[in-house]
Amino acid sequence: MIGLTAASALPALPALAALGDNVASVSNDRLHLHAQLKGVTSSVGFTVHEIEAPPGITIREYISPNGTVFAVSWTGPLKPDLSQLLGSYFSQYVSASSSVRHSAATRRHFEVKQPDLIVQSNGRMRAFHGRAYVPSLMPSGVTPADIR
Repeated sequence: MIGLTAASALPALPALAALGDNVASVSNDRLHLHAQLKGVTSSVGFTVHEIEAPPGITIREYISPNGTVFAVSWTGPLKPDLSQLLGSYFSQYVSASSSVRHSAATRRHFEVKQPDLIVQSNGRMRAFHGRAYVPSLMPSGVTPADIR
């Protein structure tokens, strides 16, 4: 009983950066995932924070000039937890994906295309990659081709 009370007094684990969150949440990712920051690169209209989490999953978080995460991408041997990466957009993703007929082909390539959420996921065992972005949050001049 005392352990339960003490555990409930501990602060909650930080949430991962998600679509629509701010740039400060990116550092929470590194802590939560025990990940290493691989680098921060700047392009015209956005910044990319790249982290690598065990067992070799690379996550890129695309940040607009106003500090908002407008896209995420991933590559690695496992699929990431999309509920964490998509944040408040996850329920929209689940709703849209539940209307798609699933087959062997959709396990290799899956796409959700909504007016304000695009999720594309590809891969096979030990080789997954994908991206998710919110078109309305994308900075002017940035295109889906910029999200890799």
